[in-house]
Amino acid sequence: MNSANPLGEFLRARREMTSPDQAGLLWSGRRRTPGLRREEVAQLSGVSTDYYARLEQGREKHPSTQVVHALARALALSPEETAHLHQLAGTARGSVRLGGGAPVGPRLLRLMDGWHHTPALILDRRLDVLAGNRLGRALFARMLDHGETNLVRFTFLNPDARDFYPDWERVARSGLAALRAGSGDLMNDPRLTELVGELSLKSPEFRNLWARHDVRGKAHEAKSFNHHQVGELTLTYDSFTVDSATDQQLIVYQAEPGSASQQALALLGTVAADLPALPTVSLSDHIQEG
Repeated sequence: MNSANPLGEFLRARREMTSPDQAGLLWSGRRRTPGLRREEVAQLSGVSTDYYARLEQGREKHPSTQVVHALARALALSPEETAHLHQLAGTARGSVRLGGGAPVGPRLLRLMDGWHHTPALILDRRLDVLAGNRLGRALFARMLDHGETNLVRFTFLNPDARDFYPDWERVARSGLAALRAGSGDLMNDPRLTELVGELSLKSPEFRNLWARHDVRGKAHEAKSFNHHQVGELTLTYDSFTVDSATDQQLIVYQAEPGSASQQALALLGTVAADLPALPTVSLSDHIQEG
């Protein structure tokens, strides 16, 4: 994350993954790569090939808002990818946040603690688990019992993750896309730099997926789990921004009514009943102190 050329790296990665068909180009003959050529992106964006090359190479780092919009259209970027591009180019509205953030509020902790049938977690933009109600902590016990509080680190470095997530590859891709989406304006954050550096060093799969520069925030998705105490269950999560602390997300999991997953979740609730109430400090601090 402390790359000297994050804008250029993102543009190159998305160019190489955008086909001529996606960009609306007519073409014939053989191509050495499936993605777009630099001159094609430049033409679609209304800039010179030399200027676009300077953007990718890091010799030009301050495109205008109009150029960024044009690049996003040329590369067929999603709204989240477009917002990420604006953050990298310094044309995003609002100030850049450097991380940190407020602790989880005590009223939110009390609210979550009263949800006895719904697993819930509070995540920051690095995908660190800041807090979890009893059922949420019981669901992710395989991670938290090892003293791990970062979902991405657990996914790539803990062998248990491949058993815990039956669809491990989809979870891994989704997690990295969410990390990208949340960290576009945390480029100089030392904790994020340390996390990405550690994972890049220890996991070739992380390196390969991170180089794709996928961007997609957590919103709504079904996810399967293989829990060591209650077996397999499929839950759907929804993500909510915490207005009092915009660096935080509330993730709430639900099972389909009447399903086997709902029965497994009810069984997990009996396990969760023995857990203590939510700590009034972040979960990561609580684990370190314990």
